Amino acid sequence: MHPDADPDKNAETADNSVEETATQETQPTPEPAAAEASADADPWEQLEAEAAKWKEVSLRTAAEMDNLRKRTARDREDAIRFANQRLLEELLPVIDNFEMGMQAASQDQKSMIYIGMDMVRRQLNEFLSNQGVEEINATGTFDPNLHDAVSSEEAEGEEGQILRVTRRGFRLRDRLLRPASVIVSKHPAEEGAQ
Repeated sequence: MHPDADPDKNAETADNSVEETATQETQPTPEPAAAEASADADPWEQLEAEAAKWKEVSLRTAAEMDNLRKRTARDREDAIRFANQRLLEELLPVIDNFEMGMQAASQDQKSMIYIGMDMVRRQLNEFLSNQGVEEINATGTFDPNLHDAVSSEEAEGEEGQILRVTRRGFRLRDRLLRPASVIVSKHPAEEGAQ
């Protein structure tokens, strides 16, 4: 007898192949390209969006670093340019007192004391100039950014003009060290207004 002649085995094998064929017909098989496109569309878009986001973050961080570098360089320059500001501010009252001594000694300009003090004054002025210190011009119209009005006096002419300087003012490059103390003019009071 032939091995395929067993009727029970042949019926079972036929049933299995009918089931496989029926299963294949009921489940639609997607085309490989369409299945790949639908599965990959969302991840690629997500990856591209994330890459764009990180690129933007990277560019923003690079710009912030560049700004920080520039700000740090500017702060360092200012620190160097104005490193002596506090020392110079504390030196100004000493210079004021020295000038009062010069005025007192100017009664006898041929004395050795006056000649020595004049040499020191010139050295001080040269030192201040080398450090970038300039005297504030205290003539003309009063400027509240540069001048400190300590008093006002009646005077003919335009109001707000500087009449006298009571204490010299100085600036360190473009920064104010001390305003000039000045007396400014005001219009004379009318006699009938009293």
